[in-house]
Amino acid sequence: MTTLNYHFSDIRRTVALAASLICCILAYPQADSTSTVRATSYGVGYANVLDTYLSPLEYTGPEVRAIRESIRHVTIAHHQVLRQSLFQLNVAMLDNQAKNGSEIYLLANWNHTWFKTLLTQPRLRVLAGPQLAANIGMLYNVRNSNNPVQAKAYVNAGVGGMATYQTSLMGLPLYLRYQLSMPLLGMMFSPEYGQAYYELSLSHDWSKNLCFTSLHNQPSIRQLVSCDFPIGKFNLRLTYSCDLQQSKVNHLKSHAWSHTLLLGVVKQFSLTPYSQHPQ
Repeated sequence: MTTLNYHFSDIRRTVALAASLICCILAYPQADSTSTVRATSYGVGYANVLDTYLSPLEYTGPEVRAIRESIRHVTIAHHQVLRQSLFQLNVAMLDNQAKNGSEIYLLANWNHTWFKTLLTQPRLRVLAGPQLAANIGMLYNVRNSNNPVQAKAYVNAGVGGMATYQTSLMGLPLYLRYQLSMPLLGMMFSPEYGQAYYELSLSHDWSKNLCFTSLHNQPSIRQLVSCDFPIGKFNLRLTYSCDLQQSKVNHLKSHAWSHTLLLGVVKQFSLTPYSQHPQ
């Protein structure tokens, strides 16, 4: 009974903190600007994945990743902020070191961040702000006949940081950017050690499968380093992604580390408010 109460206390605490964050962000009206920047990038890289629910071994292999970003200036409580929506989808085909087992890893991640400018210089700009994130995916072990799949589902509230710098190289204008995302608290779904998914489907008590997460059991970080540059009529983006996701809940360890190089296109456009449309 003590353990059950502890889990419910964690759930209530996480929900209350997340709800408070959302209310603080959305409590004031937002007036969107008409200028929006969108970028879509695709790339390949390397992934290292471990999940002790399926196997005690690490699996490594190539990864394919797509990133879709949308940025717009908005006003919240009379303060100008930069609102970013970032969606990432990555798929990895993995093998163990002995090459006698394979896994397929799939994860979709959505981040929504509100950046406030902390420092502005002629070429340098530093920003930071609150962030909400949702992740869903799965890890499939081809070799396992019993419990071959591990579901991935977790939500987080955290912080995001960004630094931008404008420069040029041999007359070519460059827009450099570094960005990080770090979860501070959240909720993660996880079966218990040795618990089969069919047992979950028969159970009416999932309190032990919804785990409170913070820096002590989910020390994770996502980093992006990008360079925007014009080529002809196009603005291209070269991006390096360092995605380090790891957790230890319900006596199960997992990590998904990846390093990916991406190339994409950046577009900037303006939206005409409805009131300004010709009648």
